[in-house]
Amino acid sequence: MMLSRLSGAILRAVLVVLLIALPSVLLPGTTSNTAQTVALVALIAAIFTIVEYQSHYPSLVEFRDAPPFNRLRFGALFVTVFCLSLILRGEVEPTTLTKLSQTTGTIIGDAIDFPYSPVRLIVLMLPPNADAALVESVRVAAGLSYLISILSLAIFFFYIRIRSWPAHSGSFNVWVNLPTFDPTAGGDVVSRLNRDAQLNLILGFLLPFIIPAVVQLASDFIDPINLANPHTLIWTITAWAFLPASLLMRGIALGRVAEMISRQRERAHAKSANQAGQESLAVS
Repeated sequence: MMLSRLSGAILRAVLVVLLIALPSVLLPGTTSNTAQTVALVALIAAIFTIVEYQSHYPSLVEFRDAPPFNRLRFGALFVTVFCLSLILRGEVEPTTLTKLSQTTGTIIGDAIDFPYSPVRLIVLMLPPNADAALVESVRVAAGLSYLISILSLAIFFFYIRIRSWPAHSGSFNVWVNLPTFDPTAGGDVVSRLNRDAQLNLILGFLLPFIIPAVVQLASDFIDPINLANPHTLIWTITAWAFLPASLLMRGIALGRVAEMISRQRERAHAKSANQAGQESLAVS
């Protein structure tokens, strides 16, 4: 059991390292300073992943024992980084795969780029004198990453409604899968879970609109984000699309857990009432 857990933790650490190193591997002209920074971040992330998944009780990772919650999030993150890296690589070294990614991203970006949409807002975040090629790259990257995040949410919703997540995977330990949730903080657990779920859903919905506005306002006081750098563009757009989707998934998951606890309470209450009724009949 211990060896199985350790091997699983090592495999996850390798995948995390591969994710972090993807842009440096695929993009030509990566500098030595960038490579060193990426190696350091990948090492820290690998150590954290091994420690978190090797231990019996996690400290930060939620829903560790309730697949495919974290697998879907990681998959969406990996696909986003991979596709954006291919698109930017195609601007320097075009191939059939990079052209396919660029064409798909262009179609999606143009379709989603309508007034007041998240894609339009992140394009407007760029300075007025931004190069037309940079504007198009941001539009394509934003459209494709936003679509991937929506697809990940749809798949998760399928698991909840069709596969009855997380009940289909067996027993669900609330306190192991929610290590950052303190049940002794006060108040009813179900009410607190529903409140946290609603907060995550609201933030997840608003974040794609808030981030560009905050960056645009902050650009008057500090240097704006240099999206002309391919690495900065990849990770900025990925974070812009992934964080809201992750919050939405967490909100849906917390609401689902609150619903399960509430139903379990109702069953326990009904069973207790039934037993009390049988005992009163036996006495009479």
